[in-house]
Amino acid sequence: MGSFAPLRINSCLMPKNFNPQDQYFKKAKALGYRARSAFKLEEIQNKFHFLKSGLDVLDLGAAPGSWLQYASKIVGPKATLIGLDLQPIKPIAKNIQTFAVDILSPEAEKLITKYHPAPFPIIISDLAPATSGEKSLDHFRSLDLGRQVVFLAEKVLAPRGTLVIKVFQGSDFDAFVKELKSQFSRVEVYKPKASRDRSFEVYIIVRR
Repeated sequence: MGSFAPLRINSCLMPKNFNPQDQYFKKAKALGYRARSAFKLEEIQNKFHFLKSGLDVLDLGAAPGSWLQYASKIVGPKATLIGLDLQPIKPIAKNIQTFAVDILSPEAEKLITKYHPAPFPIIISDLAPATSGEKSLDHFRSLDLGRQVVFLAEKVLAPRGTLVIKVFQGSDFDAFVKELKSQFSRVEVYKPKASRDRSFEVYIIVRR
């Protein structure tokens, strides 16, 4: 699910029927995924089919590693996967390297190009800002973070590559999508069923 800053949730804003251990939580535990967010990526993959055998993957905001777990099943052991996050990630597989680093820092790009000099055909990001409980503020913070992800991706994403990012919907969402359409050849918006009902997160799938 990734981390940008420690997640803070104002409990008084939660609906009474909020259930942290829902069907996706239980399914993730049963299948050995580190977080329920793996099923969000699974739905996105089933819709857009961008993960393919042998394609290398960069995961920005990769902790605790569930997206890397799912992606590695699709791309296979011959592909290289690299995950970055502020939090250390426990080892997953031999072809997966992870680094504890702020993706907004210059060190992040240096690490990426050091361990994977060639551009990535696939970049995925489940990053989100620490939530304040104020929807508009969280929305703008999310868009700022999304722009940072796009900025980094423009440097390390291969031609005709695919980028998946998460943002929170709000007043400037349409303007952000318009920005992306000016930078990329294809831009699509999708909300997986595995996203919680209370969440205003959506995923944007862009292709060069």
